[in-house]
Amino acid sequence: MSRPRRALALVLAVAALLAALVLVGDVREVRQRLGGFEWWAFGAALGLAIANYALRFVRWQLYLKDRAIVVPTGTSAMVFVAGFSMAVTPGKLGELIKSYLLRQLAGVPVARSAAIVIAERVSDLLALLLLATVGVIAYGIAVEVAIATAAVLTIAFVFLMWRRLGHATVELMTRPARLARLRRPLLETYDGLAALGRPTVLAWSTMLGAAAWACEGIGFAIVVDAFPGAHVDLGLAIFIYAATTIAGALSFLPGGLGVTEGAMTLLLVENAASVDRGTATAATILTRLATLWFAVAIGMVALAWARRRAPVEVPDAPDEV
Repeated sequence: MSRPRRALALVLAVAALLAALVLVGDVREVRQRLGGFEWWAFGAALGLAIANYALRFVRWQLYLKDRAIVVPTGTSAMVFVAGFSMAVTPGKLGELIKSYLLRQLAGVPVARSAAIVIAERVSDLLALLLLATVGVIAYGIAVEVAIATAAVLTIAFVFLMWRRLGHATVELMTRPARLARLRRPLLETYDGLAALGRPTVLAWSTMLGAAAWACEGIGFAIVVDAFPGAHVDLGLAIFIYAATTIAGALSFLPGGLGVTEGAMTLLLVENAASVDRGTATAATILTRLATLWFAVAIGMVALAWARRRAPVEVPDAPDEV
């Protein structure tokens, strides 16, 4: 797909999302709420989103160091931010483009770095589950989301820690002749991911992730409180943000579109006594603009920059993906 078409598709997706959200609530109410909104709060939410990216970049750098991958800091930052352009792909799997860019810009084999991209997603889920679990204990809502996430992560960790099962699965998947060339890089990726699943690595990566996502949860609270007469407890706001982000991820829809927004609006109306549906809808729109769509926008800029710097495509070696 050409760049203009991709840009058009993105604009249409954003327009469709905003239209759907407005149609869920009363158009007049949403317009009235936005008219009384204190716009400095939107700037604060953007700043907290940047804090989220900074903390996750620190985690990215530590992952690279753990896997003995040496990349200039500027190049590493550009690749990291470029991955945001794929935040609206199912399960954020499109962020594997970071491995492709690392190969193009720094000569890092895809199989070596792919484990880091996957580990980021696992760490994010763990961090969000931690925040959501605290919310479940404090507020007793969205228990199903926490249970479902814990179940998914348990299965994932059993697969990672049981090396024999993991290797047997990869070998079974690559048994057909046309897939045999993928066996070695997939095993390398699996082993790298298992190494990043060590308890010590999980501890610091989850703590960094929790701090990062809490920043955006705080931004959500600030946005809600900037509407006249509206208020949400900080802990509740962080919990709602974490739980609905998890729900969107588990839906495997691109960027969790529809699921995250609907759940965020519903939980806000049901649990924040001073927030009506019009305010909740408007707050959800602004929060998603300051988080998801802001990330996509700067990611597209970084991706365009990275592609301009990348050398001419070099064919993969037989043992590399």
